[in-house]
Amino acid sequence: MESKFKLPTETVELPSKGLIYPEDHPLANGTVEMKYMTAREEDILTNQNYIKKGTVIDKLLQSLITSDISYDDLLVGDKNAIMIAARILSYGKDYEFNLGNGLQSVDLSLFENKPVDESLYTRGQNEFTFQLPSTDNVVTFKLLTHGDEKKIEQEVKGLQKINKDNITEATTRLKHMITSINGSSEKKDIREFVDYGLLAKDARALREEYVRVSPDIDLTVTYEDVDGVDREAALPIGINFFWPDA
Repeated sequence: MESKFKLPTETVELPSKGLIYPEDHPLANGTVEMKYMTAREEDILTNQNYIKKGTVIDKLLQSLITSDISYDDLLVGDKNAIMIAARILSYGKDYEFNLGNGLQSVDLSLFENKPVDESLYTRGQNEFTFQLPSTDNVVTFKLLTHGDEKKIEQEVKGLQKINKDNITEATTRLKHMITSINGSSEKKDIREFVDYGLLAKDARALREEYVRVSPDIDLTVTYEDVDGVDREAALPIGINFFWPDA
């Protein structure tokens, strides 16, 4: 039900600039409209069921996005940018966390989207070609969406129910990421290749290429460790990210 109260909204620019979504997709314009957090969203943040399932941030972002989109269609990098924007709109740009030699503070508004090399993309297509350096096999791969991440998580959990010692997240992710191997897009061929034909060093090279072409927001922070040496790390996102008073 649409609220009768007028709430302020902001436009968030996506790291992908919308280039990878189909041209008729609502995300192809490269922006998402978001509203400011209300008391209703604070209820979401304290929902113990969401917290236990690990879905609390996704439920929050779904509630804040006012654009008519499917949340599952969001590229992971675009979702990360939306998360940072949601925190700024809700509780401000200053964020404190413990890392290294103690309490650190960052201005979230200073984080920037990774530079996008538009020559890497074909407008409206989420597929990239990469020749594996050690074996010369040619794969095509896609950038994962939130929906893809859910499928990967479900598959990994299902395999662990069969064998709790079966740790398959790395290979399962590759099976969902790769869209063809040497011209074959048959899922059976892709899965067999990942399980039996993909060298570890080629898998590493493919993951590096994936990061290179992925639009995202750069969440690298510099901090001082216990020895007084400057280090870099990914921004820690803990319970106080959306609950500054926690």
